[in-house]
Amino acid sequence: MKPWSPMQLPALLTQVLLATSLGAAPVLPHFFSDGVVLQREREAAIWGQATAGEEVTVSFKGKTVTAKTGADGKWRTTLQTGPADPTGAILTVAAGGKTIEIRDVLVGEVWLASGQSNMVFTMERAPAYQSIITGTDLPGLRFFNAPNVTATEPQDDIEGVWTKAAPDSNGSQSAVAFFFARKLHLDLGIPVGVIKSAWGGKPVETFTSRQALETLPGTRALVDALFAEEKVYDPDAAQATYQKNLAAWETALKAWKEKPADQRGRLARKPAPPKRPLDTEGRPGVLYNSMIHPFAGYTLRGAIWYQGEANAKPGAVPYDQTLPLLIRDWRERWGDDFSFYFVQLANYRAPSTAPGTPDPWALLQDRMRRIPATTPKTGMAIINDTGEAGDIHPKNKKDPGERLALWALAKDYGQNPPVWSGPLFRAAEIRHGAVRITFEQTGTGLRARDGAPLKRFEIAGEDKVWHWAEAGIDGPDAVLVRAAAVPHPVAVRYAWASNPEGANLVNSAGLPASVFRTDDWKDAETFPENAEAGAAKARISRGSRR
Repeated sequence: MKPWSPMQLPALLTQVLLATSLGAAPVLPHFFSDGVVLQREREAAIWGQATAGEEVTVSFKGKTVTAKTGADGKWRTTLQTGPADPTGAILTVAAGGKTIEIRDVLVGEVWLASGQSNMVFTMERAPAYQSIITGTDLPGLRFFNAPNVTATEPQDDIEGVWTKAAPDSNGSQSAVAFFFARKLHLDLGIPVGVIKSAWGGKPVETFTSRQALETLPGTRALVDALFAEEKVYDPDAAQATYQKNLAAWETALKAWKEKPADQRGRLARKPAPPKRPLDTEGRPGVLYNSMIHPFAGYTLRGAIWYQGEANAKPGAVPYDQTLPLLIRDWRERWGDDFSFYFVQLANYRAPSTAPGTPDPWALLQDRMRRIPATTPKTGMAIINDTGEAGDIHPKNKKDPGERLALWALAKDYGQNPPVWSGPLFRAAEIRHGAVRITFEQTGTGLRARDGAPLKRFEIAGEDKVWHWAEAGIDGPDAVLVRAAAVPHPVAVRYAWASNPEGANLVNSAGLPASVFRTDDWKDAETFPENAEAGAAKARISRGSRR
């Protein structure tokens, strides 16, 4: 029997009872339920379980299709949905003389939202969104939020219900997903449904199948290490260690409570019960099994993604390998080259003051920038102007969500806005002791956000010594970069820092330019030995709950 996490057992028992009872109705995954949104103008996939060998009939808006269950009781079919329709209809599924009805089914646009904590971040966590929470009542805007569960093997179902955008539910929605979907809904005037399946603090490889991870040397090593740990895992020893640590924590808790409030300090986090390595969230493939695979094949327009913080560390497998791997994996599982738009990491931590400072955060941002050039039907929302130095969870989620929506409106819905991204590096040309950088996505012309001279450009010669540069706009799509200390420049970087304070290059729409570098020198990947330790200390001091 496949191991299931405790949170999944109620759903599992329900399905078992339904599937084995005499004359039971057909069983569908939870996301095929009242309020569901089906992708318009497509053959929408619908599947479930019934008695082996039975014929299943699916009917929707005057159309009927049939399927026959296999020996395992599983069935799958597709149904032409037609144009967008904001009027709720009934979808029926019949088998073995029993019929179930799924009510208030809309036809519109469907997106999957995934990633880590900044995708999880809910509307209610930002006080500035209170009026939007209470003032938004859009029955054609709907969300399905998957719970945080783990599994050792790929699962076929996950709990959850569809909710409408309404004052009593808006606060619990992913803020990025909410603003993304709301903009599409209002601009297109059709229903939009978002399936959110995300978990804070988790690396990209946990959302990717192990089969895909085994195709790259770096990620295969992660899978090999996981199975090596699983092989030597001793549940009795792990439980004994947990009980010992729990007892020590409870003693510390008692002492902490006895102290005056102003002398307590920070209490250590309560120890978590042990889990098998193969069933531990964050490990390779675990969240793919439990939180992505259940939706594989659900007909949709595309996916939005906000993740990377957990991979911005020295020694991580390069993100321009791991994220494209996930994208290819998901597209293969869905059998669809759907659109995939992601958020570049926001500015974070104390601003750097010296040029040429190695930075794993900037390195990952730059690797993100390169992904659309190698992976079709992808795009990146640039948000290095929305972050907070002291918080890895910036409260501005409206800009990231709506900037993702700009990509969809331009690439999926033919809206053709003047720009749908901040300026993106195109090419560099050395000219008479300066470097001329040209950009894409400039609109009617580049400018400085604050009207001041351009900042955060760095320049270097053959000696690979970086200097702050003078930079000026040179035509609608170019910047000329130079420094007196570098008479023969060979390389330029822009916004190369976790927090490039002062970076002010924007396009005519006010969207910020992405970090970039024209070199491929290894110095960008050589970090101080204490870089990760310092980052960990900063996370602990904030009590991060990524």
